[in-house]
Amino acid sequence: MKIVVVGGTGLIGSKVVAKLREHGHDAVAASPDSGVNTLTGAGLTEVLHGASVVVDVSNSPSFEAAAVMDFFTRSTGNLLREEEAAGVTHHVALSVVGTDRLESSAYMRAKMAQETLIRESGLPYSIVRATQFFEFVKRIADEATDGTTVRLPPVLIQPMAAEEVATAVSKIAVGAPVNGIEEVAGPEEFRFDELIRQGLRARNDPRQVVADPHARYFGAELDERSLVPDAGARLGEIRFHDWLSEPASQR
Repeated sequence: MKIVVVGGTGLIGSKVVAKLREHGHDAVAASPDSGVNTLTGAGLTEVLHGASVVVDVSNSPSFEAAAVMDFFTRSTGNLLREEEAAGVTHHVALSVVGTDRLESSAYMRAKMAQETLIRESGLPYSIVRATQFFEFVKRIADEATDGTTVRLPPVLIQPMAAEEVATAVSKIAVGAPVNGIEEVAGPEEFRFDELIRQGLRARNDPRQVVADPHARYFGAELDERSLVPDAGARLGEIRFHDWLSEPASQR
């Protein structure tokens, strides 16, 4: 089966491509580097020829409100139009657990707009909402840093390894469209501030992490369960402590 992975050279996309190829599928990594630009539509007709499934794990290069909304709506609109013309029978998109609960975040509003376009397209689809990745701990800390202090709300979070995100996306891609949302998450819950504290400690990062109930996460104030999945989510097996213990080259 030919499966086009948009964003196929990134953190998740490269892992999805590798997993699909391991199972004998013709997985094609589509990105600007390979001549495919979803924002302009360049290369889409050619790369989608003969494809049965499209997996979109691309991400906006900017989280600024207008830019991120433009990225997800324009690129998704171009993709869906070209997929319909090419006869693609399954559109899979990676989204975020909590997307519908965090309207104060420009990024989440853009992801919600993307999801709406997919649902209303008439194409068979699966939306995979994942929790935050272990790999993003440093970036989250950087965004929340003021001087040498990291301020984060002590709400619940259930992060997961990128490897298991890719596994879930790959399995859903080769299955029947769910025409709905599948949530995936890690095997254990943390308090947000404690997760980042552990992650920085493992890097010997001297920044102090402070629990601040009103600290915002990429512009959004969080409730206790804003970032954790509902019952019935697919759970991974890799624990954060074990992931931190692995050599960086094996993560």
